Amino acid sequence: MNDLLKSSRHCCSFLRCGQACRAPGRVPHVPGGWSLVVVAMVLAAFATACFTVDHTPAPELTTEVEDWRDEIIYQILVDRFSNGDPSTDHNVNTASLTAWHGGDWQGIIDRLDYLEELGVTTLWISPPFTVVEEDAGIAGYHGYWPQNFVRANPHFGDLATLRRLVEEAHDRDMKVILDVIVNHIGQLFYYDINLNGQPDEHVEGSGLVYDEYGGLRSEVIRTTEWDPDYDPRGIQARTSLGEAGDAPIIWVDKPELNRMPPKPKAFQNPEWYHRRGRVVTPWGWEIREMVETADFPGGLKAIDTTRQDVRDEMVDIWAWWIEETNADGFRIDTVKHVEKDFWSEFAPRIRERLSEQGKENFLMFGEIFDGNDAVIGRYTAPDKLDSTFYFSHKYQVFDDVFGRGGPTQNIENLYNQRPDHYGTSAQPGGITDADGNGIAPTEALVNFIDNHDVARFLFYFPEEDRLRAALFYLLTMDGIPCIYYGTEQDFDGGNDPANRENMWLNDGFDTSGETFRHTRRLIELRKELAPLRRGDFQIRWVTPRTGDEQDAGIVAFERTYQGETVLVVVNANAEHTSETSATEMGGGAMDVSFSPNTQLVDLFDDGEPTYTVDGNGQVTVDVPPLGGRILVER
Repeated sequence: MNDLLKSSRHCCSFLRCGQACRAPGRVPHVPGGWSLVVVAMVLAAFATACFTVDHTPAPELTTEVEDWRDEIIYQILVDRFSNGDPSTDHNVNTASLTAWHGGDWQGIIDRLDYLEELGVTTLWISPPFTVVEEDAGIAGYHGYWPQNFVRANPHFGDLATLRRLVEEAHDRDMKVILDVIVNHIGQLFYYDINLNGQPDEHVEGSGLVYDEYGGLRSEVIRTTEWDPDYDPRGIQARTSLGEAGDAPIIWVDKPELNRMPPKPKAFQNPEWYHRRGRVVTPWGWEIREMVETADFPGGLKAIDTTRQDVRDEMVDIWAWWIEETNADGFRIDTVKHVEKDFWSEFAPRIRERLSEQGKENFLMFGEIFDGNDAVIGRYTAPDKLDSTFYFSHKYQVFDDVFGRGGPTQNIENLYNQRPDHYGTSAQPGGITDADGNGIAPTEALVNFIDNHDVARFLFYFPEEDRLRAALFYLLTMDGIPCIYYGTEQDFDGGNDPANRENMWLNDGFDTSGETFRHTRRLIELRKELAPLRRGDFQIRWVTPRTGDEQDAGIVAFERTYQGETVLVVVNANAEHTSETSATEMGGGAMDVSFSPNTQLVDLFDDGEPTYTVDGNGQVTVDVPPLGGRILVER
């Protein structure tokens, strides 16, 4: 009976419906000796528990992706994109950037025509589960404050609407990626440090210390029980008489803010949390234990993912979301704050479980918010993730080269580090190409110009030509491009929350703007030319020069796939006083793989101008400031 009740409980919490309820011909095990009446009553209750929330049958799992390098990911902050269902509006205040705005899954469905016209092929959407409604006057609209891991966020819609979004996206050959969190829950408990049963902020003196001038002063320490600083022993209780052991945790009970003990109920076990307090060096790697075990800033309580029962639960939760929606991949949040060996279990188990049900080529890529290329790459080691966000490239190339006009030599320097830092072999059971060959992480890094955690490109570099040059490179380089919603509309917000603009209230669906048309054209060419998606990447020209020299700002590279080659030349220099930069310096032109006398035409500029490879296999290509050329053999 306990087994059946356990199955029923999981079904109610959406964990096991995909296994116990919807599987054809499968019914829960009934222990011997039960009367038929009892069995009927329990089964009736079991069925009710499974299907009262959503009567829509779960979809069959299908494989929708041929090669992830063919995809153009478009990141959508659901609450800020489009309001399609006013019935889900609650606590909405569009005048505040820290409040709920009312965007939902129906809104995305309603805007699929716009997304299809832009040309994007994959939608990365906010975490789908229920979150803390509000904390310290700031709403959980972004989706990163988990409260119930297995209930659809009512601000976004119900499970049936999410299924419909995935289905309608698939009908248009679009894929859907869900945002995943395993690192933390929202601020749902506090540490009762002074043992008085209420959350307090303490101001304490720690005795006399010498200041920088050699004088004595009293040092004052301020401690908040919501978010105390890291203690490797665990947060300690203390009174006026001294320390009193591990501080107990006390769950919040504020239903009006959805600040209640987390679900599933297993997450209410205090032992499921590290309970060491707030990380104080969140972006560094020097104190690895702190980075991996401390609470995330803002009181997001760190889950102890070293525990096997936690790992089992996380696999069940996130596999269930795919089993119930048929979504196609995971973007995984706060990866470096989770114990590294967790990924060696989570990723293979997810791949195996979904593959057995028909979901192959499932992408898992992680957010390692760090500028250190070596740190980012560690999570693509064997049996870990298929890919990561290429943060080092964002900082060193999109910001430094295309934003600040730095030397394009930086591009080659970073590219040459890839084999040392990222996995060079495909993950077993991981993503594959159209022929079923595995794709190594070095070939599938997710490239981006900006996202919800950093200021918009135009905030720091307010020249739209610079943004369009960066987009030119993003959509022609190797890897998987990712565009943050509103980039195509020249959004220019600063750091969070200013970079989370309301799309529909900011005339965000105009298709006539120059950046929209520029992006659409580049995507069209990427789809038309297989080498721009799947080809290898060979740098033909970079330069350390950034001034008025002939080649200042030039980066050129060839991409070749199945015998077809495309030559891309981009000029990142906006300051050149002459009309163009060129792939030449001091009389030495650029070597290319095309045969002598081959004529090359620029498809981005409708076949003009043309260039001829000389008898030495060299060609000089001129490019206007912040312009680009996509050259193919005539």
